[in-house]
Amino acid sequence: MKRASTLSALKIVGSVSAVGALCLFMLPNYWIFLLTAVFIIGMSLQSLGLVVGRSGMISLCQMSFAGVGAWTVGYLNLIGFPGGLLVWIVIGGLAALPFGLIIGLPALRLRGINLAIVTLGFAVAFGVVLGTITYPGQTTFKMVARPDQFSSDRGYFILVLAIYVLVAVALEFVSRSRLGASWLAISHSERAAASLGVSVPRAKLSAFAISSFIAGVSGGLLAGYMGTLLSENFSMMQSLVLFAVAIMVGAQYPLGAILGGILVALFPELLRRLSLPQDLGSVVFGIGAVQALSTGETMSEALGRLGRKIMPKRLSKPARSAASTLPEARPEGDHEIALDVRDLTVRYGNVVALSSASLTVPKGQVIGLIGPNGAGKSTFVDAITGFLHSYEGDVIFQGKNVNAFSATQRARAGIRRTWQTTRMAPDLTVGQYVHLASGGGLSDAQINAVLDWLECPCADQPISAVDSGARRLLDVAGVVAARPPIVLLDEPAAGQSYAEAVMLGKRIAEIPARFGSSVLLIEHDMDLVRTACSGVTVLDFGTVLAAGPTQEVLDMPIVKKAYMGIEFEQEAAE
Repeated sequence: MKRASTLSALKIVGSVSAVGALCLFMLPNYWIFLLTAVFIIGMSLQSLGLVVGRSGMISLCQMSFAGVGAWTVGYLNLIGFPGGLLVWIVIGGLAALPFGLIIGLPALRLRGINLAIVTLGFAVAFGVVLGTITYPGQTTFKMVARPDQFSSDRGYFILVLAIYVLVAVALEFVSRSRLGASWLAISHSERAAASLGVSVPRAKLSAFAISSFIAGVSGGLLAGYMGTLLSENFSMMQSLVLFAVAIMVGAQYPLGAILGGILVALFPELLRRLSLPQDLGSVVFGIGAVQALSTGETMSEALGRLGRKIMPKRLSKPARSAASTLPEARPEGDHEIALDVRDLTVRYGNVVALSSASLTVPKGQVIGLIGPNGAGKSTFVDAITGFLHSYEGDVIFQGKNVNAFSATQRARAGIRRTWQTTRMAPDLTVGQYVHLASGGGLSDAQINAVLDWLECPCADQPISAVDSGARRLLDVAGVVAARPPIVLLDEPAAGQSYAEAVMLGKRIAEIPARFGSSVLLIEHDMDLVRTACSGVTVLDFGTVLAAGPTQEVLDMPIVKKAYMGIEFEQEAAE
């Protein structure tokens, strides 16, 4: 994955540099001046794409962050602060960062329209404040000084282009890191991200912090570009336009940010030449955003799909990995019991979903949890993994009571789970997902070995192209790659063919020896349970019906009755 990040970064450097060189040699100064704005706005769009496109949150105050950076640069220029513009824009970005954290705090609890109102309120308040105090140097006509070597419009274009490339490359490496994968994970499902040990609050705040810093830098560059600014440059409407364009083009992608910069910077020039109202641009951007939301495809994604049709990329399956390249099992703890659940009771009002249910998973064993639909198995798993806190009883993990632990804390401690319906971010690749789920630290060869061991798709294949059956296998690959003390597999064979289920059963039985993880398997497929499990606990109507060695329990008449009901009673009578 590091190699993929480097190659992608080199593509960004090469393509942007080539475009910049062509512009410098072929275009007159007027168009160079306009294109400088394209890359400054593109940087603001990159910052917004990080929050909206990658993290799945809403920010309607991005130009306010840029305004903080611009105001800081203007003030430092006014007082003659040493260092020049290059130092000032960094300070401007840092000045915007705390505002990003403050706006990010409501995102820990608010989503959708509620978060939109909070961020829009900040944009309105900032516009009022900036309009009251005025922009530094505005009344004295003191222009922001550019660096001597970049003082001309062509020189400043080169400076902006270089900073744009630097930001784009940095974001490319971050987006392919575990932090970047965690942003995509929380955008798709915060519960699933928490089950991987991702700190949802930390991921959200980091997205807002980095986004506001980049926006502040772009605001500082805009100050150097324009010389002096007005509060209208950072108004609420400017933030709304930026948001609409970000949705329309897919600003989380480098191509989308450039497209958005072209639209915002050059579309008004087109309207001017056609003698059309400037407000028409906002209408067009709004329609484009609605179109992208309704179809689920941005402009950059549409262009990428078109490019893949013209030049299809072949996904080759990696060579078979030797078993020795699998990650080594973590050292086993001193506790003979990996998981001990005692007298678990869950009530939903007057409905008792679980009643004093107990279960034990010894170290190094695979234990099955079975029962008919509605028996309480999913509630049981949610309580164990911390996604349900309103329960009575105790969850003892390796001798320690974890009742007070959150879902993320339990996952990090080593209680890991899969889901009945897979909740993987489709924008991730297979390798990125396993890297995220494993907690990092695995080499590409080890990730490929785990994928090969479960016969999963190759690491560079996007999850969006993986079918539901393969995603379930990938879910299992992710949790076993983390090598936690206990793994809870929630119906991993659903949607699998008979041959795939047989293979999966054999692999699950090998997990304790290969990865050092004990397993609690929640499953309806009795053939899979017989293949993988040394012991079984049976739930029925929220109570433990039976527990013991697998075949012995499955042969009990009371267990058969729970699964076969009246038909079994009639058969027994005959």
